[in-house]
Amino acid sequence: MLPADLHARPAGALVRAAAGFVSTVEIRFEGKQVSARSVLGVMGLNARAGSSVQVHASGADAEAAVSAVVSLLSAYE
Repeated sequence: MLPADLHARPAGALVRAAAGFVSTVEIRFEGKQVSARSVLGVMGLNARAGSSVQVHASGADAEAAVSAVVSLLSAYE
């Protein structure tokens, strides 16, 4: 569950984290999926505190990418 809304600051942090990996990283919420490298896309999900999002990645470092993004989302307040 998200501890905070995915507004500009956490979305920016998420995009910076995802950009550090070669894998494609996506965030999924309520039937929508967006690239974790798009601030506007992440903010456009309108995911609020208490919501559950899914992080999906594919590529050479997918496991590390998912772990890093999930850790960032879990810690952000």
